[in-house]
Amino acid sequence: MTRRALREHCFKMLFSTSFCAPAEADAQIDAYLCEVPDEEDESPEFSEEERKICRERVKAVLDKREEIDGILQQASSGWSLRQMGRVELTILRLACFELRFDENIPEKVAINEAVELAKKFGGEEAPSFVNGVLAKLV
Repeated sequence: MTRRALREHCFKMLFSTSFCAPAEADAQIDAYLCEVPDEEDESPEFSEEERKICRERVKAVLDKREEIDGILQQASSGWSLRQMGRVELTILRLACFELRFDENIPEKVAINEAVELAKKFGGEEAPSFVNGVLAKLV
């Protein structure tokens, strides 16, 4: 599975956890990893390594959510996090994690991938909004 596909799955898992209590996040992650097919190669299962990567990434973002939200609140002047759509906020949380806490992902890659997720899953204004907020972070 490509890094882009893994990132997309991480986004979907993070998005699904935004609808449940924090205590239910692990169950949501496990359910996703067991049930969702990989769209790129149509295989119904993740490899063990891919499961591990996704699970660790999503849990890391969730563990730092409060700190990430504080960073995003400062960067999104004029917008409270409550005003943002869940899709855009989830994309921003994942990208903020990559920008601030993952030294293996270059800034340009994190921003570009976030904008691509916004194009695919967000509304018409989502790509420019996501790009604008992330530009303030860097």
